[in-house]
Amino acid sequence: MGNSINILVLNCGSSSLKYQLFDMEGETILAKGLVERIGIEGSRIKHSSEGIGETTRESEIPDHTFAIKIVLDLLTSEDFGVLRSLEELAAVGHRVVHAGEKYAKSVIADESVIEAIKECIVLAPLHNPANLAGINAIEQNLPGLPNIAVFDTAFHQTMPPEAYLYGIPYRYYEEDKIRRYSFHGTSHWFVTDRAVELLGKPAAELKLITCHLGNGSSLTAVDGGRSVDASMGLGTSPGVLMGTRCGDIDGAVALFLVDKEGGTKRASDILNKESGLLGVSGISSDLRDVEAEAERGNERAILALKMLTRSVKKHIAAYAAAMGGVDAIIFTAGIGENSAIAREGSLEGLEFMGVKLDAEKNKTVRGKEEIISAPDSPVKVMVIPTNEELMIARDTLKLIGK
Repeated sequence: MGNSINILVLNCGSSSLKYQLFDMEGETILAKGLVERIGIEGSRIKHSSEGIGETTRESEIPDHTFAIKIVLDLLTSEDFGVLRSLEELAAVGHRVVHAGEKYAKSVIADESVIEAIKECIVLAPLHNPANLAGINAIEQNLPGLPNIAVFDTAFHQTMPPEAYLYGIPYRYYEEDKIRRYSFHGTSHWFVTDRAVELLGKPAAELKLITCHLGNGSSLTAVDGGRSVDASMGLGTSPGVLMGTRCGDIDGAVALFLVDKEGGTKRASDILNKESGLLGVSGISSDLRDVEAEAERGNERAILALKMLTRSVKKHIAAYAAAMGGVDAIIFTAGIGENSAIAREGSLEGLEFMGVKLDAEKNKTVRGKEEIISAPDSPVKVMVIPTNEELMIARDTLKLIGK
């Protein structure tokens, strides 16, 4: 391991911690895992080390600092260790959800960056505190090791004001920074870079539409390698229909729910946790379950599927219009990479703008990189599995200058 540059990538949720350890010499994964139910009864860690094996351990894990200590112990343990000591770690890259307008790229997490992340808690109350906990935990366990903050919102900071502002009094933007931020930026960035490689043209010459479709979904218009419009907004429920989130709705619906259900908290829960595929189908938030029921003729499952694909299709066409054309459409994330039905439905009827799907290729592609448009299709359609962790590791490496 003498030439290794080892980077640990952390993705801290409110009660979870996903991690991957990369050797950046060959961009290989040395170890990865998931800590679940942090601060909740029944907490446990699932860990696997490349070439060694897997383990699941249950123990009380009160907070993220403790969780990270367990992870670091495993990485150097006798049974599952892939590092001789923690001194072999070059840096830690952290997924941080929200940077507001402060940062348009990844940064070393110094005191001013930590303050900026704190200021954005009001914009991401569930995620930013957990992301901060991860940075603090590394500082406590490994003082002096570089922490890099890689922001979900950074890729979208290139959107022009006409795309990110809402048609409400301008003072709410000036005073409260109410605007479209959008998310999944690291995923959109990764698949954009990969699409540019596969298409063999400079990014500056390409107009792309990236479709990150999973339990949470967002689409981005990428013109010349830069995000110029995106479907999520101030929060994570706008855009297309999702697992439990409503997608775009009339503001009057939100106000109606606030009145009928007795307050903003309940209305927010309905729009974010009880809507989408789950709310429409009444079956599940998982598209696989909805597709299975639709095949059996369940009318509400069929409706949910149609609403999902229609919303994706409308965004694709709108972004092509906004950019004045499109060279390629990219599908990624759980649904985008694995659901042939969702991809087909999302592109059906877009032949007028040069989209021709190869139906056979589309049916066979699950979770692998592939061009699924017909050979004579003016617009390329691609499936590119996302890899946010690798993107975070790459940016971390760039910032520590190794």
